[in-house]
Amino acid sequence: MSRFPAGPALLPENGKHDMSGKEPQLAATVLMIRPVRFESNPMTAASNRFQGRSTATPAKQQQAALHEFDVLVDALRAADITVVVIDDTVEPHTPDSVFPNNWVSFHADGRVVLYPMEAPNRRAERRSDIIAQLDKEFGFQVSEIVDLTAHEESGHYLEGTGSMVLDRSNRIAYACLSSRTQLDPLGDFAQRMDYDVVTFDAVDGEGVPIYHTNVLMNIGEDVAVICDAAIPRDEQREAVMARLRDTGHDVVRLTYDQLDAFAGNMLELRNSQGERILAMSDQAWRSLSAEQREVFQANGRIVTSPIDNIESSSGGSVRCMLAEIHLPRV
Repeated sequence: MSRFPAGPALLPENGKHDMSGKEPQLAATVLMIRPVRFESNPMTAASNRFQGRSTATPAKQQQAALHEFDVLVDALRAADITVVVIDDTVEPHTPDSVFPNNWVSFHADGRVVLYPMEAPNRRAERRSDIIAQLDKEFGFQVSEIVDLTAHEESGHYLEGTGSMVLDRSNRIAYACLSSRTQLDPLGDFAQRMDYDVVTFDAVDGEGVPIYHTNVLMNIGEDVAVICDAAIPRDEQREAVMARLRDTGHDVVRLTYDQLDAFAGNMLELRNSQGERILAMSDQAWRSLSAEQREVFQANGRIVTSPIDNIESSSGGSVRCMLAEIHLPRV
């Protein structure tokens, strides 16, 4: 159950949102949730073949995850990224709370979107107190809560910027369809947030559907990353690649081995000095070729961090741990 009380949405004074300006693609601030009871989540195992590779006990998984979390926070802050850290709560037990980008997204017009989650124990990750803290303690302006969670009642899900990779500047949402990413909530998001949607099917090297789009692709300002081999239908693959190039992106193509190493699960940010920062795990960086590294290094500064336990236990990586905060300041 979500920890959001029922009630009316917050609306701007004129009841409308300014869509005239472009939203920047890169955020300078991210939200991260420090884990307290992290472990591989049995409720998500059926759809996430990347998880459950750790044989450690839940206590050891939590201990390692906490250390990896703090090291990543330090690495981002050393690169002049502002990191808002909120501790998870012991109860209810939310083993995947370290991945807030699945339940919430923050937008430059002041809107906050809440998403329908497939696993019942992930729905409790949605916390109204966190949004209140961003407003009252950190000075971010929240104009409206766009609540898509009613789709859970009909068994339809859309897990935030895991399910969608957003080209915010061009208002395009890329989404590979799966049990966690479905058309009804996608259409709802597109209509309410004024986005075009590019949908496609994607499978791993064994032909199993990929559960989240941000496993296989990322979009920065100038460079996009994608494992296009994971899109089996020619017409869909060509349409995705054409859209990326038409929006001015240089495209770095990943292999299946790099996909398995979470190289698709990177995120481009912008620090307080205006410098582009590309964040990814150590494993992802090690998987890249020399030529790919050169492209990324020419594009901006690289931040890597070792999160092997988080990746092997829960099947998510650095991008999943970062919820970009695009909200305006009060």
